[in-house]
Amino acid sequence: MTLLFAMIVPFRIAPLSVIEHATRLVFAQVVAQHPDLFDRLGEHADKRYAFVPTDLPVGFLVEPAARRISVHRKPHLPVAHACMGGRFVLLLALLEGQIDGDAVFFSRSLTITGDMEAMLALRNALDDCDIDLPADIARMSGPLAPLVRRAAAEIRTRALSGEAATWN
Repeated sequence: MTLLFAMIVPFRIAPLSVIEHATRLVFAQVVAQHPDLFDRLGEHADKRYAFVPTDLPVGFLVEPAARRISVHRKPHLPVAHACMGGRFVLLLALLEGQIDGDAVFFSRSLTITGDMEAMLALRNALDDCDIDLPADIARMSGPLAPLVRRAAAEIRTRALSGEAATWN
């Protein structure tokens, strides 16, 4: 089983309520660890941002003013002011600042529609926060935190290195 397959399958078979609950837990942890994340959005704080992984059957809607994220099955995605689409691993890497957003955009691996100014403000806010998903997820794991952090970091490393297609 490849890493990519292992990441995508739960999104295809799990009930939407389970996916949304897990997503909200991680989102709440990230916001708690980075409380000023949305402060730099200014006039764009009230806007809705959609993130649509091209390789998943779901999309995510972030509402910064309400500190809320919701998950929706495709094609039933709500209207957003700005939308970013790309592979799931790519979107996570952008969240963490692991890759150059401009390079990915100009290589056409990423699509942005709607309010470009709002999306740029969000990108700048994310860049300033130095989000580390393995560390943030590990903080939720109690005594298993060191193990969870190492496992999540290894998954991230393999996914970003291109080994995902060959990792069994």
